[in-house]
Amino acid sequence: MLLVVTRSGFCKHKTMLVDSHCHLDRLDLLFFQKELTQLLQFAREAGVVHFLCVCIDLKNFPAVLAIAEKFSDVSASLGVHPTEETVNEPTLDELIQFAKHSKVVAIGETGLDYYRDKSKKKEQQARFRRHIQAAITVNKPLIVHTRDAREDTITILQEEGAQAVGGVLHCFTEDITTATAAIEMGFYVSFSGILTFKNATDLQLVAQQLPLERILIETDSPYLAPVPFRGKPNQPAYVRYVAEKLAELRQLAFEKIAEQTTANFFKLFHHIQTGC
Repeated sequence: MLLVVTRSGFCKHKTMLVDSHCHLDRLDLLFFQKELTQLLQFAREAGVVHFLCVCIDLKNFPAVLAIAEKFSDVSASLGVHPTEETVNEPTLDELIQFAKHSKVVAIGETGLDYYRDKSKKKEQQARFRRHIQAAITVNKPLIVHTRDAREDTITILQEEGAQAVGGVLHCFTEDITTATAAIEMGFYVSFSGILTFKNATDLQLVAQQLPLERILIETDSPYLAPVPFRGKPNQPAYVRYVAEKLAELRQLAFEKIAEQTTANFFKLFHHIQTGC
């Protein structure tokens, strides 16, 4: 059991969860009186003690950063998603300067996505390489998105020396070979609500085989809500269902999964200042 800060400011023992990847600037707040504060409190009451709000385009980076600055248990990342269309491609210097902010604990999400459009591979790869170079410069880990681009993702990480800072392959849906290659470079693998889907049997086998000390959990909210909320808007509180599924697959206690994945998160994102 681990220590957390309660609403009264005191510490107490309880099961801790972390949502290692969410988009708080894009959540559906309809049932929370349009207040992010209420949505986050609902997640805290479900045991979530930290949120990593992930940036996917520089245009919205100020909104992501503002959320992280407002809440002590929220951190931010800086990055441009591989499929994001942008008029002004961020330079390496721009990424480095923005990433120096104390609430920015990671670079990404970045990576490669050939699923819908393979015509812009070179542009995606160049963007990915700049993000890796920025991460190394500021010594902050990477948040990597990879879809239908297994070999190129691993190759570029290796060529750019990404093992110097490590990171996470988020919302993982690839094979054991890809996961192992990433782990050998010091990366973590993060599972989302997809792990709970009935048709995710191959992914569930991967989750059973990886070393637990290299696994994170996430919601990727507002996307990919887990069972029993599949098809509905996702939110950070639902990371608990990912942890429960992982515990079931590995035949471990839920508390063990929660404790280990939370410890993994704070080990990877070591720039986060915890309050307890």
